[in-house]
Amino acid sequence: MTSPTEQRNPRTLAIDAVGTSEILQMLNNEDARVAGAVSAVIPELTKAVDAAVEAVHGGGRVHYFGAGTSGRLAVLDAAELLPTFHVPDGLVVAHHAGGMEALLRAVENVEDSEDGGAADAAAVTGQDIVVGLAASGSTPYVAGALKAARAAGATTVLVTSNPDAPLAPLADVVIAADTGPEVIAGSTRLKAGTAQKMILNAFSTTLMIKLGRTWSNLMVDLVATNAKLRGRMLRILAEATGADEAACEAALAEADGELKPALVHLLTGSPVAEARAALDAAHGRVATALAELRSPA
Repeated sequence: MTSPTEQRNPRTLAIDAVGTSEILQMLNNEDARVAGAVSAVIPELTKAVDAAVEAVHGGGRVHYFGAGTSGRLAVLDAAELLPTFHVPDGLVVAHHAGGMEALLRAVENVEDSEDGGAADAAAVTGQDIVVGLAASGSTPYVAGALKAARAAGATTVLVTSNPDAPLAPLADVVIAADTGPEVIAGSTRLKAGTAQKMILNAFSTTLMIKLGRTWSNLMVDLVATNAKLRGRMLRILAEATGADEAACEAALAEADGELKPALVHLLTGSPVAEARAALDAAHGRVATALAELRSPA
């Protein structure tokens, strides 16, 4: 059976015969369908996030596997977690068929290799969770990775835009956002890719929240790698504590540039060393550390 992503879209048959504005409107009309498709799979996405939290708490890692657009989106999501949430190196790992070379230029046949997927999944253990991304739901590279992951005892997840994905039996959780035929038949960098980006955003962000890497809706595990992010750290401290810029700068300096201990220090008045110790005892959760330091002796 042909994947819906490969079928022709009856709403865009005349896309090459209309003006620029009409083309853009067709694209936008189809994009508007993606959020609803993602909303419909929140129950399955919930299962995937909860499984990932359990895996990480048990010492496991999160692995993404994809080819082409799917693999590039996976690499992007994993890469952005370090500056945003200070994720330890290797906690979320993206595997792209063909490796780094294929990120910029298509490499022939790599997505058709089950052996390649299995080889890239060789380091997966039974403590891990593996997320395979395949818009059509049939990519051999992803099949090889999911099979190897299942053999290792890992939890397996499939993210696809095909409700009847052939790879579904290889996954413990199937997240099938039915985005339908693409504006340009088979061009899954469009709606299917947008759905995958939304799903990965939701999956990894929720995972980070559940792991205590935010406080309220603030990025308190932010890593300041440039002037913009250093300024954001000061704004976060000021918003969270009401302290002025000078006090925030002093707290950050005392905490060696780490936002969390500076935040807990400012909110509780505890010395930075005590704030850091409370955070360590709370496994990095700001709310837990605050409750401990504020509780009566």
